Amino acid sequence: MTDAWTRIGLRPTGAGAGGPGSAKRFPDGAHFRIEIPSVEGPRVLEAVLDAARRYDVVVNRVSQGSGAMLLREAELRDMASLGREAGLEVSLFVGPREGFGVGLNARTEDGVAQFGQLRGVRQLEYAVEDVVRSVEAGIRSFLVADEGLLTVLVAMQEAGDLPASCVWKLSVMKAPSNPASLLVLERLGATTANVPSDISSGDLAEMREVSSLPLDLYLESPDALGGIVRGNEIAELVRVGAPLYAKFGLRNSRLLYPSGEHLVEEACAIATEKVHRAAVALEWLQRLGPELVQSGPGAAGLGIPEVDAKLVGRGARDDAAPDGTDTATPLAMKEGS
Repeated sequence: MTDAWTRIGLRPTGAGAGGPGSAKRFPDGAHFRIEIPSVEGPRVLEAVLDAARRYDVVVNRVSQGSGAMLLREAELRDMASLGREAGLEVSLFVGPREGFGVGLNARTEDGVAQFGQLRGVRQLEYAVEDVVRSVEAGIRSFLVADEGLLTVLVAMQEAGDLPASCVWKLSVMKAPSNPASLLVLERLGATTANVPSDISSGDLAEMREVSSLPLDLYLESPDALGGIVRGNEIAELVRVGAPLYAKFGLRNSRLLYPSGEHLVEEACAIATEKVHRAAVALEWLQRLGPELVQSGPGAAGLGIPEVDAKLVGRGARDDAAPDGTDTATPLAMKEGS
C-alpha cells in the first residue's frame, strides 16, 4: 500500500509501513502479550481457555475486577491451578476498596476517582490480608489501585513476607497520563502499569521513551472506560509501545463488578467474545506487523501461579465439609508457620 499512498502525495503513518518503534522488549524478547480482563472466577477462566483453544489465541494474562476477597479459597486454588496448567498469569484485584465501603463519596459523580483507593488503616489491613490469603492459594499477581497499598506490598516483598515472584499490576483506575506519572509508579514498585485507553500512539511513544516498564493498554474498552474499539491499530500500538500488554475489554456489554453466580453465564459470554476480539486483532497484526512477536505460555516475567501439589485438583466442593464449612487449612495456621 505504501506506493499507492506515495502516488497521491500522502505519507503513511507507520501503522502498516514498519515505521520507527520501541527497541524495548519483554524478558523473553517478545513485543507484546494478550490480556483478557474481567475474568471473575474459575468458570469464566475455563470459558476463556476454551475460547483460546477454539480461536487459536495465546492468552498470556487474565485479570479480575471484583476482588479476590469475593472468591472462596477453593475458587482461588482452582484459578491458580487453571492458570498454572495453561502457563498464564492470573491477576486478581485486591479488595476491599473505598467504592465497596460504607462511605458514599467514592460512589458519587465527583468522587468516583477515589473508588479504588483504600480508606484508613482498617481497609489497608484487610487488603494486605486479601493478598496473603490469595498467595496461600497460589496466586502471584495482583491488581492494585492505591499507591499506599503498593508501597506496603513492595516493602513486605522486600522483607521476605511475600514471595519474590509476586507481581504488582497497576489498575486502569491509576492510569498515568504522562511520562512523569509513569516514572512515579515505577519507582514505587509497579511491575506493569495500565495507561489510558484513549492514549494516542504519540503519547504512548513518550511513555515508552522514559521507561522499560511493560504497559497495559485496552485495545477495546468497556463503555465505562470510553468504549474504545481499536483492535485494528494493534500493530502500530505494539510497535511504539513494546513491551505492551494488549487488553481486550468489550464495548456494549454489561458491567460485572461485583460479579457472582447471578452473572456467571453473562460473564462467560462476554469473556468468550473478548477472546474473539483478540483473534480478530491478531489477524490485523499478521497483516500489518507480521514481524511483531507475542510471548508464549509460561514466558519469563509473567506472574504464573505457584500451586501446592497437595492442593491441585481440590475444587470448591472437594474441601467442604457436609455442613458446607471450609476444611482447608490456611498457610498461617499450618505447623511451623
